[in-house]
Amino acid sequence: MQDRRKVVAVIGNRQIEKGSVRYQMAYEVGKALVDNGYRVQTGGLGGVMSAALEGARASKNYREGDTIALVPSFDSETANEYADIVIPTGLDVMRNAIVANAYAVIGVGGGAGTLCEYAFAWTMDRLIIAFENTGGWSEKLANTRLDADIRYPDIPHDKIYGVSTAEQALKILNENIDRYVTRHGGI
Repeated sequence: MQDRRKVVAVIGNRQIEKGSVRYQMAYEVGKALVDNGYRVQTGGLGGVMSAALEGARASKNYREGDTIALVPSFDSETANEYADIVIPTGLDVMRNAIVANAYAVIGVGGGAGTLCEYAFAWTMDRLIIAFENTGGWSEKLANTRLDADIRYPDIPHDKIYGVSTAEQALKILNENIDRYVTRHGGI
């Protein structure tokens, strides 16, 4: 049986300008994820979500099914053009919990919706990486802990890992993804 490729969520602002730092970081991290054998999952709409999936598709290793969109409505047509797999959740903002339950979460900028995804990812014991140079909640939360709970006793420096480049994000991801293995079983 072939190994399943791990899914990594990229979260952030739903509106960004093409060519902005946020766009560039989301694009680069999406591309780097697929370059390194991961699949990319987003909330499926515009902004960081679109840039990350566009970057994923630009990878030399891209194959059909590498980009996943979990859209908030029941309308699959709302997904951005770079999504291969579109899941129309009908859950509105509550779909953020599903987006955040990937193997790992990488944040670029972000407003209230992104903050919600960070909180879900933290509560569900996911590996979390945040771009500290893109403003928004990602910059505010980079290199912090969301609370005092001990999520992984064997990871003494567990936190939201701050990065400035896609290369740094992939280094942390590759070094830690197999350490963050607890699956949320409820509160």
